[in-house]
Amino acid sequence: MNTRPLLTMTLFLAVSATALGLPDQAQARERLVRDNAAGGVTASHGHVRQGPAGGTQARGRRTVSDGEGNATSTSGSAFRGPNGAEGARASRLSRNADGSAERQGGFAAQGARGDIQSQGSSARSADGSVSGNRSTSASGSNGGSYTGNTSYGNGSAEHTSTATGANGNSYNGSTTYTKGEGVSHTGSCSDAAGNSIPCR
Repeated sequence: MNTRPLLTMTLFLAVSATALGLPDQAQARERLVRDNAAGGVTASHGHVRQGPAGGTQARGRRTVSDGEGNATSTSGSAFRGPNGAEGARASRLSRNADGSAERQGGFAAQGARGDIQSQGSSARSADGSVSGNRSTSASGSNGGSYTGNTSYGNGSAEHTSTATGANGNSYNGSTTYTKGEGVSHTGSCSDAAGNSIPCR
């Protein structure tokens, strides 16, 4: 799930609280529940709040069921602080009548010290087996950065990461787990020129 479009859209809705004429430290709520054509229920609610210092928050959720044991819920929230920092998150959860389920989610935030974004998904099959993955990246205003990826399923898991400091030194590592075999880890470090250096 790409969180950048979400960040843009949700922040637009949040900031629109000012355009709607909400006074300082005001909030607006809306809830709706109704039967739908699939024989289930559609429920939604939203909340927008504006703080006294100019910060704005918005969040919402929508759940749809079909009357046969299947349901999907989507939710999102966003904030914009008075200092210019902003962020948003979104998720989608589906539960099926056969017992399987899927979830996708992500978030993004940015401010004076840097930015971060993460997205991932997980699934449970009807037989109970699970799998999933997540990717996270961050960068600091001082030039440092981090990227991490995690995946799991079928009795195994793996996490890889890369981190770079403001001085250009970097770390690359990988950790794996396999059921019945245990955990293994490898890692290496290098300087800004690519030369191998001891990891500390």
